[in-house]
Amino acid sequence: MLWVSFKRVVSAGFTHFYRNAFVSLSSVLVLSVTLFVVGGVIFLSATLNASLEEIKNKVDMNVYFQTGAAERDILALAETLRALPEVKEIEYVSREQSLENFKKRHEGDELTLQALSELPDNPLGAVLNIRAKEPSQYEGLAKFLQSDLPAESGNALSKDARSIIDEVNYYDNKAAIDTLSRLIESAQTLGFGVTLLLVVISVIIAFNTIRLAIYISREEISVMRLVGASNRYIRGPFVISGILYGGAAALLTLALWYPVALYLGDATKNFFSGLNIFDYYLRHFGEFVLIILGSGVVLGALSSFLAVRRYLNV
Repeated sequence: MLWVSFKRVVSAGFTHFYRNAFVSLSSVLVLSVTLFVVGGVIFLSATLNASLEEIKNKVDMNVYFQTGAAERDILALAETLRALPEVKEIEYVSREQSLENFKKRHEGDELTLQALSELPDNPLGAVLNIRAKEPSQYEGLAKFLQSDLPAESGNALSKDARSIIDEVNYYDNKAAIDTLSRLIESAQTLGFGVTLLLVVISVIIAFNTIRLAIYISREEISVMRLVGASNRYIRGPFVISGILYGGAAALLTLALWYPVALYLGDATKNFFSGLNIFDYYLRHFGEFVLIILGSGVVLGALSSFLAVRRYLNV
């Protein structure tokens, strides 16, 4: 008996969907706008994250060592830093490589290169380029280097003769790092707020459109109530119709996003840190389908369920 009722509800839902073609088309189009906004939010989030990640990757902290520092001590300090959870990556630049890098940067400056060649020894020390996971973590790493580490690990900025560290450039870049941290926090907050606002507006529009579709069927609902149909049985066809609205809107949205992503692919690659929207769409197509289809089905079913309550007085 339960299975028979279920089949009747599903059949009535499909009938309602096809019979009211104009209303169904309107609901599908409005839901498509909503889901298109959801898709846009996904891509906007991806481009924002890619841009912020690119900016974060350009920020680092350099630890300059004294020319007399032993390589084993520097590498020991590097291993100590790598064990810290805040550290993402460490690059060791030897004295010889530092000298080569300096020559390349000044290859057009004959006076500087001539003065360098007259020195009896390499005046440059080794360098550790430290990249933290978050810009806000550089201050903690700088304080760690200034703490009382063992002499063989280098107690940073100490005037002790045994110190192997000459300078940590965090405080030279502190203003830029702090600005970047605030920029990232503001961008994330703004992105979340705009996303929430767009989704809420889209949901309200979709909800009202589906309420209009159910309003058109108010006489049918009244008749069903008069013959003793249960609230669940009355709601069922409209919920099924809502699921069909959402499913059709999801398919339409996926089809629309393909040419849009293809068209915007090269532009986003040039402006958003090499992220090609079309490539991102293809790589994450499965996830995109699940999000859009799931959002459409849930939104359609929930909107129908809530909208029909007015005419059931429950």
